[in-house]
Amino acid sequence: MTQPRILIAGIGNIFLGDDAFGVEVAQRLARCRLPEEVRVVDFGIRGLDLAYALLDGYEIVILVDAIPRGGTAGSLYVLEPDFGDNAGPSGAGTLLDMHRLDPVKVLRLAAEMGAKVERLLLVGCEPEMTGDAEEMRDGLSDAVRLAVDRAIPLIESLAARLLRGERFETKENAIFS
Repeated sequence: MTQPRILIAGIGNIFLGDDAFGVEVAQRLARCRLPEEVRVVDFGIRGLDLAYALLDGYEIVILVDAIPRGGTAGSLYVLEPDFGDNAGPSGAGTLLDMHRLDPVKVLRLAAEMGAKVERLLLVGCEPEMTGDAEEMRDGLSDAVRLAVDRAIPLIESLAARLLRGERFETKENAIFS
């Protein structure tokens, strides 16, 4: 049996404070020594680039992003989103916003173009909520900056387990503090 190919995709907007979590993690992971079956890319807000990357035959995709779930700022989550029919072809076409990356729209577009992702995981971080979510902010909050340090070994371990074929079950409320 051949090992699966894994794409680790950091997403987020560097001009929106903690939304840059996925970008920062991807940039740091790209400097780590990872197995050749693992590719790390900082996609930022480039949804079209991510959609095309999903056509490259990755069996597993790990999205890394800031995700507000109402928890403590800096909490890490590993989720297996069930987008259901939302990720399949829509028939009505898919419009991408060039200023943000909507994972559901990107997955829908990739599916319309023929991408087949066997497993999708999301490693998310609870952002610190300060004012308007669309307000430009420079840099990560202290809580999210510390979470980046914890996310690196978490994702490395997750990728290693998936490459070994270990079954990894996500739990809806699993928090990695």
